[in-house]
Amino acid sequence: MTEILLHNSLTRRVEPFVPLDPSRVTMYVCGPTVYNYAHIGNARPYVLFGLLARMLKRRYPNVIYARNITDVDDKINAAAAAAGVPIDVITGRYTAAFHTDMAAIGADTPDVEPRATAHIGEIIAMCEQLIAGGNAYAAEGHVLFDVASYADYGQLSRRSVREMIAGARVDVAPYKRNPADFVLWKPSDATLPGWESPWGRGRPGWHIECSAMSATHLGETLDIHAGGNDLMFPHHENEIAQSTCAHGGRQFARYWLHNGFVTCEGRKMSKSLGNTLLIDELRRTHPPEVLRYLLLSAHYRQPLDWSERALEQARSTLDRLYAAMRELKDVTAVEAPAEAIEAALADDLNTPKALAELNQLARDAQKADGPAARALAKGRLLDAGRWLSLLLVDVETWFGAGSADDPLAARVEALLVERQAARKSRDFARADQIRVELTALGVTIEDTPQGPRWSRAAA
Repeated sequence: MTEILLHNSLTRRVEPFVPLDPSRVTMYVCGPTVYNYAHIGNARPYVLFGLLARMLKRRYPNVIYARNITDVDDKINAAAAAAGVPIDVITGRYTAAFHTDMAAIGADTPDVEPRATAHIGEIIAMCEQLIAGGNAYAAEGHVLFDVASYADYGQLSRRSVREMIAGARVDVAPYKRNPADFVLWKPSDATLPGWESPWGRGRPGWHIECSAMSATHLGETLDIHAGGNDLMFPHHENEIAQSTCAHGGRQFARYWLHNGFVTCEGRKMSKSLGNTLLIDELRRTHPPEVLRYLLLSAHYRQPLDWSERALEQARSTLDRLYAAMRELKDVTAVEAPAEAIEAALADDLNTPKALAELNQLARDAQKADGPAARALAKGRLLDAGRWLSLLLVDVETWFGAGSADDPLAARVEALLVERQAARKSRDFARADQIRVELTALGVTIEDTPQGPRWSRAAA
């Protein structure tokens, strides 16, 4: 079995993955802050690193994949105040929406999904540990981490303290010993959610939440910690500092993985530009497998540009894959592993290579000759689909259901039926005319022994 190779952001190298304890493999992925619907950029780490968890579970007997919910945060407070409701109304609504979106695009469900508000006791205890160890201090109802007390601060992001202060746009408050010191606990007035603590009524800072939750459910040293590039600093840098100091210098995470940004038509997604693409809206106009295919189409460490053209290409490719499945509809599959898919994913989660292998398996299946070869080819194609959470829709449903959201699919299918009837009755003039009509629709036709295959022409 091919060894798993992962690019470790901490060392900047691709390394063989060797878990600390093969009988208990741990992975933590930073989850959403639930104050609004998730956009497609939010989904990328959950699709990609969920796929990593899936691969690990095929290799190891006990893998614990944790993905948290941040359900106390200043953005949540602002959304609740604007709506005139308690924060749990906002967090409950958008947690449910997040789960619906993730299920639709096939993101793997974590084994553990801790919520920050359920871990206030652990957060307070970690703050107390850091104060006792001389790594944090209390000031004016706040608890702050003393960056100067941790010599390796900046090791992950490879930034100097001066660069980190500038990059984080830190609040230079009078109660801080150092401008780079970050908040672990902050006071809450009567208008804000809060919990009693040794430093008065307050609420946790963002960074300490993940450290407390990961330690509670996975232990003091994680095998893998993953998230978006934007979290490397300050969030992950701060997690390392506070967790290492709270746990007596033990390494916090052994492998760090970070995914690249999703852009929209070459531009960064932002509310100010009006190009933030919500999953809730995208999946109402595109089959969710199209969204997933596009999310898998670029290597996780590279940026991914989202565009209508890319969506059309993903849909066209899936149409071809489903057409191959339709040709095998009456074939009883033989269980067969798609080893090429697993090998691609084991190579630093190389999803573009995995998709290329999936397409090759579809071509091989269409060329397979004889019942035994076709049964084996279908088995490999199905296993590849299971690996990638693709080709899971019934073939006729895929093409038929496309008619509601995709009028082109319905029109093409109707023309193909008419063309087959024309050819059967030897009305070749009409058959040729239909081919011209299909070409005008941007559709290419390939006649095969199993019947016609169609696909959208590349834009």
